[in-house]
Amino acid sequence: MKLVQAFGAVSLTVLLAACVPAATTGKDGMMADGAMKKDAVMADAAMAKAPGTIVAVAAGNPDFSTLVAAVKAAGLVDALNGKGPLTVLAPTNAAFAKLPAGTVETLLKPENKATLVKILTYHVLPLEAKAATVVSLAGKKVKTLEGTEITINVSGGKVSLTDAKGGVSNVTATDIAASNGVIHVIDTVLMPE
Repeated sequence: MKLVQAFGAVSLTVLLAACVPAATTGKDGMMADGAMKKDAVMADAAMAKAPGTIVAVAAGNPDFSTLVAAVKAAGLVDALNGKGPLTVLAPTNAAFAKLPAGTVETLLKPENKATLVKILTYHVLPLEAKAATVVSLAGKKVKTLEGTEITINVSGGKVSLTDAKGGVSNVTATDIAASNGVIHVIDTVLMPE
């Protein structure tokens, strides 16, 4: 009996749907009667406003392949996919290439995980600091997720960061949005003490 009722309900739904004229939309997302097709427009808007997490955004950019490999080796994917907000100072592949030969390969080995975690978390601020906020912090020390500080420098409208060992990294791109924070691109790997 339940099968017959279910079949009857489906048949009635199909029959009623056949009686209602189908809405047609043009290339502009407008229906024939001039109304907007709200579902499509809202879905497109949601997709445009919802970037992936910091890890997903970095993984989608080939210039961060070394950083993503390091994040995976360090076991930090879940932390950087977390709620946030976070700011990641993301070294490019070229930044990692500036390190002495063999450094990246050595850091990616399981026995060096603690050192890798320390270096990578030194590139994370436990807050969302967009470019305007970073510029307002000129001359100040900012605590990283690793626990020690970096110094923010602004000169001639350009931002650079000084690490615990006195190394300097230039910020080359800012405000790359992620669902759980923001990414700023840097040209040199920062080193904690």
